[in-house]
Amino acid sequence: MLNLLHIENVAVIERADIEFGAGMNVFTGETGAGKSIIIDSINAILGDRVSKDLVRTGAANAVITAELTADNVPMAWFEDNDIEPDADGQIILMRKISADGKSSSRINGVPVSATQLRSLGEYLIDLHGQNDGQKLLREANHRAYLDGYAGLNGEVEAYRVQYGEYVDMKRKLEELREGEADKEYRLDMLRKKIREIESADPQEGEYDQLVERRDLLNNASKITDRLDGAYRALYGSDTSDGALSMMMEAEGELSTAGRFTDSVDELYKELSDLRYRVEDITDRIQGFLDDLDFSPGELERIEARLSTLNKLRKKYGSIDEMREILEQAKNELEDTEYLTENIEKLEGELWKKKKSVAAMAAAISDKRKKAAAVLEKQIVEELSGLNMPGVRFAAEILPKSNEDGFDGFGCDTVRFIMSANAGEEMGRISKIASGGELSRIMLAMKTVLSGAEDAQTMIFDEIDTGVSGRAAQKVAEKLAALSRGRQVLCVTHLPQLAVMADAQYLVEKGSDGERTFTKVTQLEGRARLEELARITGGSNVTETLLESAAEQIAAAEKFKAGL
Repeated sequence: MLNLLHIENVAVIERADIEFGAGMNVFTGETGAGKSIIIDSINAILGDRVSKDLVRTGAANAVITAELTADNVPMAWFEDNDIEPDADGQIILMRKISADGKSSSRINGVPVSATQLRSLGEYLIDLHGQNDGQKLLREANHRAYLDGYAGLNGEVEAYRVQYGEYVDMKRKLEELREGEADKEYRLDMLRKKIREIESADPQEGEYDQLVERRDLLNNASKITDRLDGAYRALYGSDTSDGALSMMMEAEGELSTAGRFTDSVDELYKELSDLRYRVEDITDRIQGFLDDLDFSPGELERIEARLSTLNKLRKKYGSIDEMREILEQAKNELEDTEYLTENIEKLEGELWKKKKSVAAMAAAISDKRKKAAAVLEKQIVEELSGLNMPGVRFAAEILPKSNEDGFDGFGCDTVRFIMSANAGEEMGRISKIASGGELSRIMLAMKTVLSGAEDAQTMIFDEIDTGVSGRAAQKVAEKLAALSRGRQVLCVTHLPQLAVMADAQYLVEKGSDGERTFTKVTQLEGRARLEELARITGGSNVTETLLESAAEQIAAAEKFKAGL
């Protein structure tokens, strides 16, 4: 139940705190006074899209807060959204909209997304807006209405999973059949690809090693000359001593001197270590020279191998990619070789899946038809009570006309048809119902479906559109009856609905000379009588109208007492 709605800097409402109670809460006021702003604020707190136009001119932010109590929100919702539920069932929703159009939301102080607000709002408030009647005109929505009434949403969702698997199998089978047409061509191409890569047998790291070896061989003469010079400088030649020879001579001198002093002996040891390192470097130089001793034709063989690998690299990418492509080609070759067998196997599986999906669709259809018979009776009873005594209403369920006989929602095409007057043929609601009749049909459906809905608060925004006289009285009585089991909020221009209120609020626009503002006031006593008199007779409020308003309130209280 919605207990408190705080609105701050929303359009022409600078600030409003509206406390609600159980039963029927009614908003009245002149056209354009700002009643729609209250509905827009509730929509915003339920996660609807918001615009920067909602922010009051000159304000940095608009803030909407709602305090609700609810015991019908599953614990799983709180766990899934990582929000701690309140022990007494209180839920606080907050939405802030900045002047640049950005918004932020919180549930019980925890930052959340608008999507999370919407998912929670489904348990809290059911809002029937002025465009809901138009939704009823769209026959694409009728199946969902019936499924919701029949409690089939979970079963339909499970069916949709199976149907999705069936569609995937059909698509795969079609692809295999298309592939069968060019099977021999594909086999030939795959075999050529496999032979090409396998015959080259590219090895990991091979390409880089070959490039390095090729570069080495291409510069072998220059490298050899330099290495020979370095080797002679260190090891010596026939005509000169090398660095090693002179280091050995110096090492001998230090060894002799070291016998007389420890300091010189340390120098001897350091020089000795250095000589060993130089000898090691000399040996490594000799190793490089030995590696450059390549056999005739090695460079040509390397160039030929690199040419082969480069051709493959242009077609298939790196060597790692080649090896992956080779594995894929082998798997595809095996699948293609057994393509006919795979098609036959999949055809058998598809037949079984189709049979299973069709059976699920048929089971759902049977439940829809049973539920439709009950729904039709209840809707007619409700509409009869809404001053449509000659109405006939039916949920027409026809078989699907597509190839499979079913689609993602089953094997039925569902549409609601009606006859508003006795003796007239039944037809599409869009062709039969007037605006007032459409409002009453929607109210009847809300009343019938409310038993299956979880929301504890229902909001009707001008449900009385196109309704007057006795029909308006019946709508008022129906809303009053509906509010006995839950909280109902209603925006209206009709006195018949306003007198049924357990709490009535006046929405009025004013000005301080500089800015226009809207305020919301709960009406009691004479103030309520004056507002009811205004709704009934216009701005000329007479004592007769006030007495009539009091009589209407008394009659309404008597009616509600009998509910």
